[in-house]
Amino acid sequence: MHFVTKLNEIEEKIAQVDPVKYARSRNFIDGSVTYLSPYISRGVISTRQVLDSVLARGYSPREIEKFIQELAWRDHWQQVWVSNGSRINDDLKHPQPLADRNGISSSIVEAATGIEAIDRGIASLYETGYMHNHLRMYVASIACNIAKCHWKTPAGWMYYHLLDADWASNALSWQWVSGANSNKLYYANQENINKYCHTNQRHTFLDVDYERFEGLEIPVILDDVVEPTLSTPLPNTDALDIDPSLPTLVYNFYNVDSNWRTDVQANRILLLEPSVFQKYPVSQKSIDFCIALAKENIPGINVWVAEFSELEKVAQREIYFKEHPLNNYVGTEDARTWMTSVKGNFPSFFAFWKKCAKDLL
Repeated sequence: MHFVTKLNEIEEKIAQVDPVKYARSRNFIDGSVTYLSPYISRGVISTRQVLDSVLARGYSPREIEKFIQELAWRDHWQQVWVSNGSRINDDLKHPQPLADRNGISSSIVEAATGIEAIDRGIASLYETGYMHNHLRMYVASIACNIAKCHWKTPAGWMYYHLLDADWASNALSWQWVSGANSNKLYYANQENINKYCHTNQRHTFLDVDYERFEGLEIPVILDDVVEPTLSTPLPNTDALDIDPSLPTLVYNFYNVDSNWRTDVQANRILLLEPSVFQKYPVSQKSIDFCIALAKENIPGINVWVAEFSELEKVAQREIYFKEHPLNNYVGTEDARTWMTSVKGNFPSFFAFWKKCAKDLL
């Protein structure tokens, strides 16, 4: 699996989306998913752009409601992050019910759980930077609800390796699976995994009826836990060559939008702040992907590893940036593009979706 980085090729991917097939098959490992999440997460494209492209091809909103709903999940998680800030780094609604220990099972990290579909999915994550959403839920359920580890470490491990690394979608989804951001725990047994991953495995620790999960002892293969060492390999960059007569546009890990303020002559800086990546580390693959997206599509962009305070010292004119919860910038803030006008913190996705549906359907 290869993720292109040129904008025209990304737009071709958007044009190839089949929202009807997506709704029918998205839960299957080989289903008709879009593979657009890395580009949405990096701010290259927006959920609104994807929706507009699909609607322009003649689909009615009612016809593709499930597809639109899945786009809305991403905006919902982002709105929760905007509203709660760093509170999403901890159990958001209530303490995780089965958080008996910290860390992550070493067999998960080593892709050696004995569940064939899971182990292949983890190996593929390391190789490609992508994992199907159903597999993410399976892994989270095993890590938190079967191995009884708190969600924070395994969520950080997965975020580290994902090209679509989005802390809101990742952390809040893990909390949803583990019961820290929901009212029940998510489980998937071997029969479910076999169905959606096209395997025929039997006699695993997941080959049980659902009513047996609550009293299940931690399987021996999940017993050993580790704290993975996750650090971001930021590149070495030269001193910034900036034109003091021009304003500065600040891009970052969550904003590599080549269509942003294209009418402005400006210094364009991809700012990679070590403090951000120390708190939310990502892999070499993720950093390389972000830089490639910037260099391929934003003419004249400079990549600079530094804190925003250092940029302030050399930028003589106005500084522009796009809103994001991780920004600690000073200057002119531009709004992000959302799929609807619905904003704020809702008690559940479906409360959020009910408001969105009035705009969309």
